Amino acid sequence: MRRKPPAGAVTKAPDGLPSAMIENWAWHDHAACRDVNPELFFSAESERGLRKHARELLAKSLCGTCPVRQQCREHALMVGEMYGVWGGTTEEEREPALHGRHR
Repeated sequence: MRRKPPAGAVTKAPDGLPSAMIENWAWHDHAACRDVNPELFFSAESERGLRKHARELLAKSLCGTCPVRQQCREHALMVGEMYGVWGGTTEEEREPALHGRHR
C-alpha cells in the first residue's frame, strides 16, 4: 500500500531536479532500517577510530540484509549524500564516486 504524502509535502520536484521527491523515497518503505534509530547510520561529530568503525560495521551488516540496498546506495550517490551509511557504504567509500560525478 502506498503512503499518502503528508500535508504540504513536495510531490513534484522543481524543474531541473530529479523526478517527484516522494516517489524518490518509495523504496524506503521496504528498507531494513525503516524502524531503526538513525544514530546507527550517522556518526556524532566527536566519534572517531574504533568506536566509529564498530558502529559502521553494525550499520553495514544491517544493510547487508536489506532488499533495497542498491536503491539506497544509488539515492546517496544521486543526491551527493555526504554523511552516514547508505546502501552499505560509508561517506568515505562514496567519496570517490561523488567526486567523479562532479567533473
